[in-house]
Order: sequence, then structure tokens, then C-alpha cells
Amino acid sequence: MKSSNEFSENSQTSASNTRRNVLVFVAIIIVCLCAVRLLAPAIVEKGKNVVKPHSPYLVSAEAQALHESLTIMDWHGDSLLWDRDLAKRSNYGHMDLPRMQEGNVAVQMFTTVTKAPAGMNLSENNADARDNITLLSMVQAWPASTWTSLKARALYQSARLHRLANEHPQSLRIIKTRSELANGLADRVENPNLILGLVGAEGGHALEGDIEALDELHNAGFRMIGLQHFFDNELGGSLHGYSKAGLSDFGRQVVVRMNQLNMIIDVSHSSEKVVRDVLALSTRPLVVSHTGIRGYCDSERNIPDDLMKQIADNGGIVAVGIWKEAICNDSPSGIAKGIKYGIDLLGENHISLGTDFDGAVTTAFDVSEIATLTDALLKEGLSREQIGKVMGGNGVRFLMENLPTR
Repeated sequence: MKSSNEFSENSQTSASNTRRNVLVFVAIIIVCLCAVRLLAPAIVEKGKNVVKPHSPYLVSAEAQALHESLTIMDWHGDSLLWDRDLAKRSNYGHMDLPRMQEGNVAVQMFTTVTKAPAGMNLSENNADARDNITLLSMVQAWPASTWTSLKARALYQSARLHRLANEHPQSLRIIKTRSELANGLADRVENPNLILGLVGAEGGHALEGDIEALDELHNAGFRMIGLQHFFDNELGGSLHGYSKAGLSDFGRQVVVRMNQLNMIIDVSHSSEKVVRDVLALSTRPLVVSHTGIRGYCDSERNIPDDLMKQIADNGGIVAVGIWKEAICNDSPSGIAKGIKYGIDLLGENHISLGTDFDGAVTTAFDVSEIATLTDALLKEGLSREQIGKVMGGNGVRFLMENLPTR
């Protein structure tokens, strides 16, 4: 028979073993969580933002000199969604400040993605499907408010860009007004590495059905909002949603208020009915920030040519994308041919670039190699003036005419 001391010693040993096992288990969980936090975001992005393997592009001396003389502007880049330090040159993804400087990018619209339903496709998406951005925000350790609020996600990404500009003022400056754009372009003469950034939202669902949230986003620096993304929302139907409906009453309120605030309306993912409704309602020209043109690339990603013509006739901008679903032939030559088709259809004053870099797309080049597109446009027979307009001149002119004056 065991003594009471032996029972006590055995109990203490058992308790000690239990505590040790619990601590080991907790340590394993912590290590696993840290590994997920450190490794998962990069793994996910490497599978989403792909650059096709290729030999170095050969850019003629004439094209390179022309490219370096241009003011390059891109209407759509989703880099703020991903867990990378955009101040450092990365070996994956499409875009960061050093690579933008290598590509001579002057003006960039940084768009904020706030929702992406599982199984996302070009035909029909359920707005109630599991949202991939919720999980991504958790894995990337965004603030807890962003785990449940789409508006919080948009504001967080905007704040991230503003913080980047504050930390690297010689490389990035946030632009909100016409005078700030003009001053920034003048400063680039002395500092060609300066990038002028604007903030946009990919989808009006970031407003969460609250018209007052529009002013909140405007005050946070947002100057462009795409009304829809890949699913129907409170503003109306998506090109890729179920309803294909037009503007809702709330959507009409948003369009009117955006006009009042001099905010740019982007209809890249809007249903055909929404586009027609906005054309009838808006007093200001529209932008299609990243798209292909249906007559060149017969894809569900692109709205019909007749709507593109109406947008251009009203002074709007059509920004041509560089990924396969939008342009069909995503080689530099294929993109150049798509741009030429756009010029022939809409006129040389209405075509711009809308790369969708870092937008979960596969491209033939990253932003550091964008001079290869200038080279392809020259080979396609475009004039130097036309290339200057497409590569940035048209976009800058549009901003100078449509950004707030103060």
C-alpha cells in the first residue's frame, strides 16, 4: 500500500506533466500561427499575381528613349491588398515602388479590393458566397475591424498607402486635387523617381449601403469608385452577377453624390443596364479603369462596343487591360493590337492603360518591363503622339479636368 507522500508525489508529477504537455501544445500552436502569418500571404500571392516566364524583352533604343520621355499613367493596380512592403523591390507580384520607378510610372491609381466571393468567375457570382478577402485579412493580420467591415478594409488600405507616402516622400506622393497633380508633375522634372498615387475603390459595396460613407471615403482620399465588382451589390447589378439589373435607388444616390464631390465613376464591372443608367444620370464623364474591348476580345469580361462608344462620346476614358480574360492575346504585341483597335473605335483621346497589376491576374510582364508595351505600340504603327496619349497623356488630362479643384 502506497503512503500519502507517494500519492502526493505522483499527483505532483502528473500535474507537472500535464502542464508541460499543455505548454508544448500551446507552443506548437503559436509556431504554426506564426508560420501561417509569415509564409501563407506570400504563398497565396505567388499563386495569384503571376508573371509568365519569359526571356528578357528586347526594347529598341528608339522605343526606350520615347518611353523615358513619356508621362506614364495606370488606372488600376491592386497592390494594397497584399502583404508586401511596397517600398522594397520584390521578386514576385507585379508592382512595387522600385519596379514602378524602373518602368518610369508617373501616376498610379491604387485601388482597394474589399470583397471577392469564392468561385469567382466571369458569368455569375453569388454575393452571399464565402468571401476570400475575409480570410486574407485575418491571415495578413489586418486590424480586427477589417474582418467584418468592408468599409474598414477600404479605409485600412488607403491608410496604408498614406503611411507609405509619409515614410518615402521622395518616392510616393498622394494626389487629391488638380493643383496637387500639377505640382507633382512639375516636381518630377527634378525627381523622376517620384510617383503620384491616387486612391480608388473596387466596388461600391465598401459603402455598406450608407450614403454618408461616401463622404467618409472622400475625406480619406478616395477619388474614384467602381460601382460594382464581381457580384451584385446595394448599388445595382454586376456584369458578372445574377441579376444583370440596373442602378438601384441607392446607386442613383451614390452617382449624384459622386458628381457633387467630383469623384470619378468607374464602371469596369458594372452590368450593361447599370452603365446605361449611369450614362443617362451622370453629369460627368465616366472611366472604365481596366477592361478589354468586346469587338477585339469577345469575352464576358468586356461590355459591348456601343457602350464604350457612348462613354467616349461623353468624354470618358477606356483603360485597356493586359491580362488574357480582357485582351485575349496578352503578349505585348497582342495588347498593342487591342489598343490600336480601341483607338480606331473610340478615338486616340479616349484610350488609356488599366493594367490590373496585382489584381489576381497573370501577365506577360511586370511594371518594370512596361517599356516593352511602348516598343510594341511603335511596331504596331502608332505615332509618337498617340503612344504618349495612351501611355498616360489622356489619363493625366482627364484627371486635370475632373479631380476636385481643392
